Amino acid sequence: MVPRTPGRSSRRIMLESIRKRPLKRIGRSARSEDEAWGKKAEPKAAPKAGEGQGQSEGQGQGQGCEGEVKSAGNFKVCVCGGAGGIGQPLSMLMALDPNVKELCVFDLSVAMVPPAGVAADLGHLERKSEVKGYVMEVGQKPIDNLKECLTGCDLVLVPAGMPRKPGMTRDDLFKVNADIAKGIVEACAKFCPDAVLGLVVNPVNSIVPAMAELYKKKGLDPLKIVGVTTLDVVRANKFCGEIMNKNPNYINVPVVGGHAGTTILPLFSQDKVAKLIPEDKIPDLDKHVQDAGTDVVNAKSGKGSATLSMAYAGARLGRSVLAGLMGKKRTECAYVKSDITDLPYFASKVQFGEKGVSKVLPIGELNEYETKRMEEVKAQLKGEIETGLKYAED
Repeated sequence: MVPRTPGRSSRRIMLESIRKRPLKRIGRSARSEDEAWGKKAEPKAAPKAGEGQGQSEGQGQGQGCEGEVKSAGNFKVCVCGGAGGIGQPLSMLMALDPNVKELCVFDLSVAMVPPAGVAADLGHLERKSEVKGYVMEVGQKPIDNLKECLTGCDLVLVPAGMPRKPGMTRDDLFKVNADIAKGIVEACAKFCPDAVLGLVVNPVNSIVPAMAELYKKKGLDPLKIVGVTTLDVVRANKFCGEIMNKNPNYINVPVVGGHAGTTILPLFSQDKVAKLIPEDKIPDLDKHVQDAGTDVVNAKSGKGSATLSMAYAGARLGRSVLAGLMGKKRTECAYVKSDITDLPYFASKVQFGEKGVSKVLPIGELNEYETKRMEEVKAQLKGEIETGLKYAED
């Protein structure tokens, strides 16, 4: 039997049917943005007594995501230092965020590559964000040059400053980087006073108090100044997962205190997986988190630092801030002005909401080891905070 050839009317019906079918985008899976970052929703289960101690109410798994954001925002984000070792991958990760409509990449003319080149490169990504590059000569002031760049920004991430060089004391490093941070912070105070500023400028323990006090002097909210300590949490989760042979995506170890050396205190007792680690392994694991940055420098033979993991951690905080601005509360550990201890600045869980930091959450219950370590943290952190406060006074 000869197959029947469809007539004109039949072909018209077929074409109409095809037109009405929903289009499927080729080359892009239907995964959510969170899944694209390796974040999957943990299966719901009734909590057991004593579990979830380290998570705030409404908090999902350890990455500070409560599920897929239902509607995309239209935020303007700036990465100051965006053409550097941390800045380039951080800029890329923020360009991928569906909530970012405009991304500004700012750096000095002596940066690794021109900011305009980074912007042109990122402008080819399959995302809605428009990327612009801004450059400034060494010696020029941000407040005189960054009006267009910063005006309207909702989030400013600052992976800027010099690395510590041989023979340079911690005080020397602080003075140089505090001046760099101050220039950017003063420009933000003028052009985007409502923006959240995520500082990745070492030493964070001193820089954040200095900049927050400057904001306070200008009549602005000091809680707009946020020290990015997310990498300590990321490392604690990863190392815990390796020891326990568990997916670190479902581990959420709060890391409190500060962002350097002994001031870094992971609270392993407050996570349902980490609290099962044998007690005799905790001191070494604690030290591993503290020294992780040095481990990366050594592995790179002194030719680099933890640029990629820091960019990931900075972007994770940035995503949480933007989600919070949309009304989707997110919780991350961060170093901010605080009254949860007797120190005026402290890293702990922070809830981000529609105006930035909406709540600084309490530390929670500590075990014997953590209580002892907390005294070390405070003793070291106190002097580093005072260094920052003195800078702001002068």
